[in-house]
Amino acid sequence: MTSATHSPSFPAVADSADAVLLGLDPEQREVATTLRGPVCVLAGAGTGKTRAITHRIAYGVRSGQLMPASVLAVTFTNRAAGEMRGRLRGLGAGGVQARTFHSAALRQLQYFWPRAVGGDVPRLLERKVQFVAEAGARCRVRLDRNELRDVTGEIEWAKVTQTVPADYPAAALKAGRETPRDPAEIAQVYGMYEQLKRDRGMIDFEDVLLLTVGILQDRHDIAEQIRTQYQHFVVDEYQDVSPLQQRLLDLWLGERDSLCVVGDASQTIYSFTGATPDHLLNFRTRYPRATVVKLVRDYRSTPQVVHLANGLLNQAGGRVAEHRLELVSQREAGPEPVYAEYPDEPAEAEGVARRIRDLVAAGVPAGEIAVLYRINAQSEVYEQALADAGVPYQLRGAERFFERNEVQKAILALRGAARSGGNDPLLDDVVELGSQVRAVLSSTGWAAQPPAGSGAVRDQWESVAALVRLAEDFARARPGATLADLTVELDERKAAQHAPTVQGVTLASLHAAKGLEWDAVFLVGLTDGMMPITYAKTDEQVEEERRLLYVGVTRARLHLNLSWALSRAPGGRPSRRPSRFLSGLRPGSAARGAGKGPAAEGGARKRGRRGPVLCRVCGRTLTEAGELKLMRCEDCPSDMDEGLYERLREWRAAQSQDQGVPAYCVFTDKTLMAIAEAAPGEPGELSMISGVGGRKLDRYGVDVLAICAGQEPGSQDADDA
Repeated sequence: MTSATHSPSFPAVADSADAVLLGLDPEQREVATTLRGPVCVLAGAGTGKTRAITHRIAYGVRSGQLMPASVLAVTFTNRAAGEMRGRLRGLGAGGVQARTFHSAALRQLQYFWPRAVGGDVPRLLERKVQFVAEAGARCRVRLDRNELRDVTGEIEWAKVTQTVPADYPAAALKAGRETPRDPAEIAQVYGMYEQLKRDRGMIDFEDVLLLTVGILQDRHDIAEQIRTQYQHFVVDEYQDVSPLQQRLLDLWLGERDSLCVVGDASQTIYSFTGATPDHLLNFRTRYPRATVVKLVRDYRSTPQVVHLANGLLNQAGGRVAEHRLELVSQREAGPEPVYAEYPDEPAEAEGVARRIRDLVAAGVPAGEIAVLYRINAQSEVYEQALADAGVPYQLRGAERFFERNEVQKAILALRGAARSGGNDPLLDDVVELGSQVRAVLSSTGWAAQPPAGSGAVRDQWESVAALVRLAEDFARARPGATLADLTVELDERKAAQHAPTVQGVTLASLHAAKGLEWDAVFLVGLTDGMMPITYAKTDEQVEEERRLLYVGVTRARLHLNLSWALSRAPGGRPSRRPSRFLSGLRPGSAARGAGKGPAAEGGARKRGRRGPVLCRVCGRTLTEAGELKLMRCEDCPSDMDEGLYERLREWRAAQSQDQGVPAYCVFTDKTLMAIAEAAPGEPGELSMISGVGGRKLDRYGVDVLAICAGQEPGSQDADDA
């Protein structure tokens, strides 16, 4: 079947309603033809959800069951809304409204304001930062540029969760938010910000939703007019709705239930903005008679990529994990994911750059390759490595490292100190270059310890900290180097990274990569402390980090590379550990279960394997994924029990047929060979075999151990085993 996600092209106009259904798989077809009542589409990554819902709307229009003007399709970005409108036009369903929540609400607010309130609609405030800065000044709360961004984010969160200024401190504490300033100060600034807007007759984007909600609640005649206009609703990315957006949707619907929602709780990665998957997870409770369709056929990624993605979620905990979807790849087999461990960060970046250069040389377009990291501050070393390797790149969702405001400010301070030479009092009694740099940058507000929490302040610190590390590495490589030498080096690095990047490798944070896909994806910096990030303290926060990695994995169509460095700088102490999320998934590692917090992780570390994995026959270091699974070289003699292997294959075939999934979704051939060679006698031995995670152990362990013991597998269904 044609990929449901890779190519969005469709016939110019389908010639009939039935033609709209051509090319849909059975589950997508069920979505498209179920036009009445509440419908909940649980759609995994790469399963063609946009295809399913656009064809649903188009089929309803072309079959005469839906009037185009009566349908409102809502999504979260202008890009997604534009894509949806384009697809609908191509399917002969022009005239359907496809908008973001904000644009739909703004359109209604502008139309009904004169009637509901009177006078002109307040002017829309495009950027809050200037008003927040003025509010802070009036409250005598000094906010630097990055604190302004973070406090603005807190105000946005408060408004989408319908929290008034007086209630903000208690709400932030209850939500476990890492606030950039004292919550009482933020509440004070928030209140003044609201007052400034009122005084000047302005509203912000959150006000658009709040005011529309207020009008629809107070004016039943207006609410009924909207409900007469729009009778059928489709909401994409439903796991990302905020409480305020859900309230608006409820008012649009009234007492009706002609609603189709589409989402995947396992891709909830924006909770810090107020998004919550609760509405998706509670949909069937609210609408007991809802039709629920699961899309699990993955058209984007190879079986190898999908297997890893499923494995990540199989180790998850919490309510969201209970609703995870087991994806089934529809693509031909591809290469196994590549795991790479490096001694330090520069070596990791250089290794990634070499692999990318090889892929480009092999015919993979640079624009179909991405390097994804947890925070934007990680980009600099990859920018440099790719530039050194002659590979073009482009940054998504962030400025170039040397164009970031905090980096420019820091370099300016270093250049000034270099010109002052011995006349700068900051450098009195400071001789070593690294110490000089730290002294100079401390005067600009940088501190040796990172700030608490996440957001712009943390990103700013990480960027300047990267400069400090660069200076330390420069001093180590060139003993006796001066500040003037360092500024020359920085200028040369900046100049070298301004190559054309139109078709370059994408460098992006994992958050910025949501909704995108590439032929080859490199997930880098996968160490505990970065993935999950250090400030993810609670079980819920750690589970969101796991989902963030899952989103990263599912961006890859064919090639997937995962890497980490044992130390920061060359020669550093190798104290880092690979991300706990990869335990039991990467070759040579043992599963650590679903422990989320630091305490759980501490106990699990003792069970993790370290060092090279050696062939159990000849002792050679193993590197290939298939060899690592077997724990021996491919050409070393096997001691596999052939009869046991055949019995396992027969059992797997039966399981595959009963469950309606490909055989490799039960166990791959390599895993069956490893089981037949090890002939485990108890669950602990079986769990140590690569490819047998905790969930598969629970599901198939009893049968497999019985077969290994020469017995018939139990008669229970696999789901009950």
